[in-house]
Amino acid sequence: IGLVGLPNAGKSTLLSRISRARPKIADYPFTTLSPVLGVVSVNEEEFVVADLPGLIEDAHLGAGLGHRFLKHAERTEGLVHVLDAGQTAEEIADACRIVRQEMEKFLPELLARPTLLAFNKMDIPGAREAAESARAELNFPERDAYYISAVTGQGIQELLNGMVALRRRPAYE
Repeated sequence: IGLVGLPNAGKSTLLSRISRARPKIADYPFTTLSPVLGVVSVNEEEFVVADLPGLIEDAHLGAGLGHRFLKHAERTEGLVHVLDAGQTAEEIADACRIVRQEMEKFLPELLARPTLLAFNKMDIPGAREAAESARAELNFPERDAYYISAVTGQGIQELLNGMVALRRRPAYE
């Protein structure tokens, strides 16, 4: 499963929370320069989760880490789109759209991968309301939306259960 999102969404913090992987974590963009893999255990299941470098607009043209990111996303069986919910609903929805547009421009089949949205930073006041509004604006199914804090652990078990279920799903038609 690949963790995708814009820089500083909390992908590395999430990976360190759900596995023994210890990616470099810092409060500046592009801390993650190459994928970091972590083995996740949920009940009797183990699977690999990849923290992929943050994606930016025009990545399909090579901006940021562009093609390197997108090539790694190709190898995943599903995606967890990590979104920084410590912003306005409009900014959260725009962040989601940017990543999806870049994946579509590079390899449209990536959008067929089963995907969960992980609205991160629920420990920030107002984040839940902004995330719920963004989810509704994106018209994303509630069953595939998770409200988490990678820092505090809030909602992490539910997300892990969602990842297990995600692995059993076929690609979207």
